[in-house]
Amino acid sequence: MALSLSNFFITICLLLSVVLADVVTYDFDVSWVYANPDGLANRPVIGINGKWPLPPIVVTKGDRVIVNVKNSLGNETTSLHFHGLYQNGTNHMDGPVGVTQCEIPAGSSFTYNFTVEQPGTYWYHSHTRGQYPDGLRGPFIIHDPDSPHKDLYDEEIVLTFSDWYHDLMNELLAGFINIANPSGAEPVPASSLVNETRDLSVKIEAGKTYMFRIVNMGAFAAQYVWFEDHTMRVVEVDGIYTEPMDADMLYLTAAQRCSVLITAKNSTEANFAFVGSMDQDLFDVIPDGLNPNVTGWLVYDDSKEKPEPKEIAEFEPFDDFALVPEDKEGIYDHVDHTVQLDMKMDNLNDGANYAFFNDITYVHPKVPTLYSVLSTGPNATNPAIYGTNTNQFVLEAGEVVEIILNNDDPGKHPFHLHGHAFQVVSRSDEEAGFYDSSATPSSDFPSAPMRRDTILVRPNGNIVLRFRADNPGVWLFHCHIEWHVASGLVATMIEDPLGLQKQLSGHIPEDHLASCAAGNTPTAGNAAGNTNDLLDLSGENKSPGTIPEGFTARGIVALVFSIIAAFVGMAVIAVYGMSEIKTKTG
Repeated sequence: MALSLSNFFITICLLLSVVLADVVTYDFDVSWVYANPDGLANRPVIGINGKWPLPPIVVTKGDRVIVNVKNSLGNETTSLHFHGLYQNGTNHMDGPVGVTQCEIPAGSSFTYNFTVEQPGTYWYHSHTRGQYPDGLRGPFIIHDPDSPHKDLYDEEIVLTFSDWYHDLMNELLAGFINIANPSGAEPVPASSLVNETRDLSVKIEAGKTYMFRIVNMGAFAAQYVWFEDHTMRVVEVDGIYTEPMDADMLYLTAAQRCSVLITAKNSTEANFAFVGSMDQDLFDVIPDGLNPNVTGWLVYDDSKEKPEPKEIAEFEPFDDFALVPEDKEGIYDHVDHTVQLDMKMDNLNDGANYAFFNDITYVHPKVPTLYSVLSTGPNATNPAIYGTNTNQFVLEAGEVVEIILNNDDPGKHPFHLHGHAFQVVSRSDEEAGFYDSSATPSSDFPSAPMRRDTILVRPNGNIVLRFRADNPGVWLFHCHIEWHVASGLVATMIEDPLGLQKQLSGHIPEDHLASCAAGNTPTAGNAAGNTNDLLDLSGENKSPGTIPEGFTARGIVALVFSIIAAFVGMAVIAVYGMSEIKTKTG
């Protein structure tokens, strides 16, 4: 049938976009190097090609991106996740270990290959247990020739804010999930960094307008960010263009991003400080001497002083809930599938503190969940096969999914969804308790809600998020405080599993299989690796058991230490009892 003239031109434009798109290749040799970014401790960090900080990945919308990763760490496995990228059609490139791939063993290589069809500010990081705070993190920028804001600025600048630890994550995690830390107090960072350093100078020219792409790459701390005597205009959050809105101060949780326009002053008579300040409300104990701030400067004139930042009376950040997406996408007003997640922190019978959704703490299955989807045929729609500790939810193609998250914890938590941006339909104040739909009429919901992929739930508060299940894949929903990922605050969205099988033709890519074989990880069957009876989960990975009724976490800790003390005491008595008796002679 002949094409209409309009369809002909659409087809030509699509073909031209394919021809004009580039293939951008990065070869990353991941290895240990040494760095001292805060000037207080020289320590091993994870670098790329022998250098740290890591190189940014910079591409244009429509480009095909190839990242060849060689693991030269020697003593650790690794992986990469491209935070905020939807990976439409390439769920197997998403990166979380135990979910869409096996670990990349030391000495092995792995190729990530995907096309970017979304613009915006993102970042990449390891998605192997607790690893990225050791340095494996960097910005990922996707330029857009058709940006609605492209004529509003002259240049762009990338700023990353992050927290920094002086000890290696393996050591810190061993002490964090431990009977000796029954309250689950997270390790407090030693410093705050900007662009993985301190005292950063940013050269700007009078009268120009700059777009600052700001990324919080931290493991734990949210950051208050402000530029003295300069107003920010927010134009993008988490890859979503927004109608410009003025802000004097931002609050960025771990993993959030924000692009702002700042117009430089016409005079070069002074330089101005900008500050990132860690949210100390997150810290159980504030160590003596901790400096939560990192300072940089907008430098108009190198010959003039860089002034100390002014003290502020209180933090008053811009409320991102008020943002309106530039496309004004309307609220999804019909919900097909509601997922309620009640989160808490509690202890298990090993005395350590864990994080829970619906009384389940996440544990990686023996078979990465994507491989279970691809190897179980029509049974892939049965949530039971994915294990008892993966917090799994099977979603049907095209349905509107609502996540109601109730925070039964006095802490702040930033939640991230892989594979999607969600509409933020409702966000309570702190201490609001569990979400009550009867007390929150839909008429109170925004008509065009803010969209992003990472959102804060306030202490003992709640959030309501909505997204359309239009991207077949296995997608995590998790707190982006790395300590809480490690302690199990993770759920698994298994979206259109039969459609995912068709998309990948049921096949696992060869380099996936090679990594799994090198690590002796099974690639077929249910969460326990059983291929005969998919409902038989014998031998699956599970969490420690629950505390016996009548016991408290503190009681178990006291009991364990009493037993240890008793054994030490008996050993001392035995040593003295078996030693030679000497008689004193006069």
